[in-house]
Amino acid sequence: MPLVLIAIALIAAGIAAAVPSNRLRPWVLPPAAAAHLVATFYAIWGHEHANLTMTRWLALDPPGRLVLLVVSILFFICAIYCVGYLRYRSDRSNRVFCSCLLIFLAMATLVVCSMHLGLMWVAIEATTLSTAPLVYFNRTQRSIEATWKYLLIGSVGIALALLGSFFMAYASIRPGVESSLLFSDLLQQAPLLSKPWLHIAFILLLVGYGTKMGLAPMHTWKPDVYGEAPGMVGAMLAGGVTNCAFLALVRVHHICRAAGETAYTSRLLIFMGLLSMAFAAVFMLSQRDFKRMLAYSSVEHMGILTLGIGIGGGALAGALLHIFTNGFTKGVLFLSAGNIHRAYGAKTTDEVRGAMRRLPFSGTLFLLGFLAITGSPPFGPFVSEFTILNGAFGMGRFAVGAAFLFLLLIIFIGMGRTVLTVVQGRPSEEAKHTHYRDTFLTGAPILLSLALVLLLGLYIPTPLQLLLRNAAEFLEVRP
Repeated sequence: MPLVLIAIALIAAGIAAAVPSNRLRPWVLPPAAAAHLVATFYAIWGHEHANLTMTRWLALDPPGRLVLLVVSILFFICAIYCVGYLRYRSDRSNRVFCSCLLIFLAMATLVVCSMHLGLMWVAIEATTLSTAPLVYFNRTQRSIEATWKYLLIGSVGIALALLGSFFMAYASIRPGVESSLLFSDLLQQAPLLSKPWLHIAFILLLVGYGTKMGLAPMHTWKPDVYGEAPGMVGAMLAGGVTNCAFLALVRVHHICRAAGETAYTSRLLIFMGLLSMAFAAVFMLSQRDFKRMLAYSSVEHMGILTLGIGIGGGALAGALLHIFTNGFTKGVLFLSAGNIHRAYGAKTTDEVRGAMRRLPFSGTLFLLGFLAITGSPPFGPFVSEFTILNGAFGMGRFAVGAAFLFLLLIIFIGMGRTVLTVVQGRPSEEAKHTHYRDTFLTGAPILLSLALVLLLGLYIPTPLQLLLRNAAEFLEVRP
């Protein structure tokens, strides 16, 4: 089944590249995304035993199922939005854009299904290479600068991750036993791994994949990339690429837990999580560019995810749920921010005001997205963040919980200043006369994403509860 999922996206990418019409090409995306989503549902709920035992190299483990589901649903939402978005960008060819989006979907699927540390490393680098042309789509001086920064910083991170993978392999070397980078072998041999080499490997992998996630202080590519990329690309980066890198980190942490090194890795993860939240809080307080603000919000939430798995226990379940709530909320924020950016032709609070008057639909959804992402009830992030906080207190980590609450408050204040300035007031005369208006294709996907965020805040469907429980038990229990 993993091969089928990858093949759907790659075949669709080939079709998109072959379609000669710039107007018809974007319509390849929604059916391809729908087919991938249906196949994902079948792989998770309808083909359970076969996809776990098909091969040792490609399979779906419990945490992989969660990330695959998020990526597939978010891509489906963005694919519908992309059709409406590219209608406004008829001034340039979208062949590379559509093809690279589908290649990214294939490579993200490969990350999720990779049961080999080396193969997963290759797939994560492929997600970076496939999304780089998307960042450059606007073809401005700032976008090319952002693209190069994305590639260069990402290359340093992936190089460190490769070195960490080598050290992980070295940690498994024993007389008479062949070294392996298969996760099943590493988990089985975990108690026998060399502890010094395992510690070094974890640090390198944390920094390497932390760079891909955008953890502070390796986050420096995010403000430029998220600020210059189209809104839907920002949504896929924040809910797709970063979640794939987080999954890699989760799997490495799982190996360290099985090796009895939970205390060592948890301290590092908690430190990196709080540090990322602190960096985001500082930079949000004076942020005037609302798209760069979303980049720092992503830094914050990658910190929350890292903090959750570092604490463990109930906080781990909260972090796994936060993969969904953060991913879908980022869809609301980035897509609505993209609409506002096109309507105003600007993205700073000096020029963008009165968005709820100029774009009542997108402006309102942007405001609701802000309330959701800052942990306000009744939206999904409130539930996941409260679960992490409750887990921290339940584990006796009161100082960590207090710091978590304090940083959430600072971020709410800083982010609120920017968002309220954007949505309130009166739009300028120049903004009133720009050609962009909300349409069904650019508005309905945002509403769908918000509906999912609200649903997860009010009720978690039973099938999803089972997925979350299975993933938490899988990561908590030693083999």
